[in-house]
Amino acid sequence: MVFEKGFRADLIVNEKVIVEIKSVQILAPVHAKQLLTYLKLTNLKLGLLLNFNEALLKNGIKRILNGL
Repeated sequence: MVFEKGFRADLIVNEKVIVEIKSVQILAPVHAKQLLTYLKLTNLKLGLLLNFNEALLKNGIKRILNGL
């Protein structure tokens, strides 16, 4: 797929999962909405929002679903 401007997914894995990478103090609602928009644009169902600014990475993982 080719998208002109505005769409900058960090990773798309096996054309099934979008991985959006952040390093912020606290994930804001806009981060989840951004990933959900990417999922809708690509018609994918699953996205992972990763925040590397956590003491434990497992605490910085948020799963976002599109229409499930």
